[in-house]
Amino acid sequence: MKLKEFRERAGLSQSELASRVGVTQGFISHIELGIREPTLKLIRKLAEAVEVSVSELVDDNTKDKASGE
Repeated sequence: MKLKEFRERAGLSQSELASRVGVTQGFISHIELGIREPTLKLIRKLAEAVEVSVSELVDDNTKDKASGE
């Protein structure tokens, strides 16, 4: 999951994102570090908050596909 990349692109801190989706900053940190896995419901909220599709957020190959690599 590319949450950190999209969060930073959206100009949000972990705390700001956490507040928008109703979790703690620590939980966002754990998702970004791969320690915790969010539920599908939370993935949808995260995608909306960082203004990307769910598939973009969870697909680690999105960048490669877009560039044709």
